[in-house]
Amino acid sequence: MTHERQLRELLTEVQRGDRSVDEALQALKIAPTTAAGSDLGFATVDHDRANRCGFPEVVFCEGKTPADAAAIATEILTRSDRVLLTRAGAAHHAAVQQAIPRTEFHERARCLTIIPESHSLGDLAQTGHVAVVCAGTSDLPVAKEASTTLQIAGNRVSEFTDVGVAGIHRLLDKMPQIRAANAVVAVAGMEGALPSVIAGLVEKPVIAVPTSVGYGASFAGLSALLTMLNSCAAGIGVVNIDNGFGAGYLASQINRSAAPQRPPQP
Repeated sequence: MTHERQLRELLTEVQRGDRSVDEALQALKIAPTTAAGSDLGFATVDHDRANRCGFPEVVFCEGKTPADAAAIATEILTRSDRVLLTRAGAAHHAAVQQAIPRTEFHERARCLTIIPESHSLGDLAQTGHVAVVCAGTSDLPVAKEASTTLQIAGNRVSEFTDVGVAGIHRLLDKMPQIRAANAVVAVAGMEGALPSVIAGLVEKPVIAVPTSVGYGASFAGLSALLTMLNSCAAGIGVVNIDNGFGAGYLASQINRSAAPQRPPQP
């Protein structure tokens, strides 16, 4: 059945009263469309991602040439007002910025962001509140990736840095602000104890992010990952090692569900 025929049948059902407008909108979100993908030869851009999932396709730059990243970002912008590229290096930045001058490189987060002109990430970050809590300064690249993901998706973010359990008074001092968030992203390497401590002190979901920071027996983050998976504290979800993007994306979904939605700005 062609997309045009599917759309015609759906509109007819609404006209007859067999479907509500809301039901039709939900059906459209999952219906395949012939325009949903653009074939670049080396990549097929998923233009329907924002409609289905609430945010445009994100470009993972590792393994892609700078030219690949620039071409994909350029194509996404034909249907979207923003693009996030993760795990980007200086060469990716140079190529994307040449194609799209307003590209911003968040070097520590290893991310590129492209947003509407005359806006900053802070301008976009208006919804709810997510706390990104980072155990040590060495964990900052992963925490910054989470924060950048959250901000470009429109979430208000508070960052708490270097509050690991080795000096737990630093964390306890920040708990009133952390408790005010709709979700908490807790980033830690070494033994990965930070999310368990936070989850024992808050009533909100905690997204634990193990990092590959640590000496030999940390096994490049495996030790922290297992600690978080085996946490005694309830309310913790764990993402993959160094996956700040995945944590930020999940926290965004939680936050946007919990926060009252502001009307669109003119």
